[in-house]
Amino acid sequence: QVRLVESGGGSVQTGGSLRLSCSANGDIGSSPCMGWFRSAPMKEREGVASIYTNGGVTYYADSVKGRFTISHDNAENTVYLQLNNLNPDDSAMYVCAAGTWRDGSCPRDYYDFNYWGRGTLVTVSS
Repeated sequence: QVRLVESGGGSVQTGGSLRLSCSANGDIGSSPCMGWFRSAPMKEREGVASIYTNGGVTYYADSVKGRFTISHDNAENTVYLQLNNLNPDDSAMYVCAAGTWRDGSCPRDYYDFNYWGRGTLVTVSS
């Protein structure tokens, strides 16, 4: 069984930064992709970023390109999401997910991942 544990959320003002971490315990497979999704009230769940940890291939939603950076530390089995230049629209529960690289990409849909964490809350005030 795989357990994903997120940390690093908090409250910041507009323009601030946070670094989210997702620690994976257990075997997430031989072609692992790690992704971050966010959910906020009255908004659809959004896939924010993903990374193929064996090759470093990354994906970012248009809404976060240039502001968020996903990275991984294979030795620590941890994925990070650096959030810069935050604005109130970034306020959400951020959930980490683990999936499998297939057909040249990481999954895009939340339910195409195999494992999910419980999330860490990010609140950005104006």
